[in-house]
Amino acid sequence: VDMLAAFHREQLPDVLPLAPHLDYVIPPFDDDAMMIEIGLMLEWYLPDKGVTLSSNMQADFLLIWRDLLAKLADTPRTWMLRDFHSPNLIWLEHRKDIGRVGILDFQDTVMGPAAYDLVSLLQDARLDIPEKIEIAMLTRYAGERRAADASFDPAAFVQQYAIMSAQRNTRLLGTFARLNRRDGKPQYLRHQPRIWTYLN
Repeated sequence: VDMLAAFHREQLPDVLPLAPHLDYVIPPFDDDAMMIEIGLMLEWYLPDKGVTLSSNMQADFLLIWRDLLAKLADTPRTWMLRDFHSPNLIWLEHRKDIGRVGILDFQDTVMGPAAYDLVSLLQDARLDIPEKIEIAMLTRYAGERRAADASFDPAAFVQQYAIMSAQRNTRLLGTFARLNRRDGKPQYLRHQPRIWTYLN
C-alpha cells in the first residue's frame, strides 16, 4: 500500500522512449476498454450459469455500466499495472523502504485510475483478505496521498475504488468462466464465490 501511494504521487508519462526515434505509447484504459471487459459477464459467466438475458436486458445492463463509468471521466490517469496482487510481488530484503517491493507481470500496463491497482491488492481474487484489513489499508493509502497532496480527495477516491472494484470483479467472473470453458482450467472456478463477496 505504501509503495502504491508513493507510486501514484508521481506524474508518470504515457509515452516511454524505447530507442532513438522510437517511443511506446501506453494504451489508455478508457470506457471502451472497461466495457469490453464487463462484456465477459454476458458472454461467459451468465451462460455458464444457464442464464439468458433478452436484448433489452443486456442493453440496460450495459447502459447502467456506461453511466457508472462516466463518474470516472475526470479521474487522473496513471500507470495501472492491472495484476498488482500478492503473487506478483516479491520481497527484496536487501533494499530499503518501499524499494523492497519488487513487481512482476507488468507488461500489460495501461493508463487508468489509480484505484484499480489498490483494488487488485486489497480484494485479491485468490486469497481471503479480512474486510477490516482492507478498510485499514484503504484508509492508510488515502491518508498518505492526502498528506503528500492537499488536493487529494479521499471521498472521491473511495468512490473510484468502489467503481473499479465492481468493474474488476465483474470482469474476473467472466474471465474465470472463460478460463474454465474455453481453456480447460476449472481450478479458477473456486475463486468465484470470493469474487462475489466483493460485489455484494
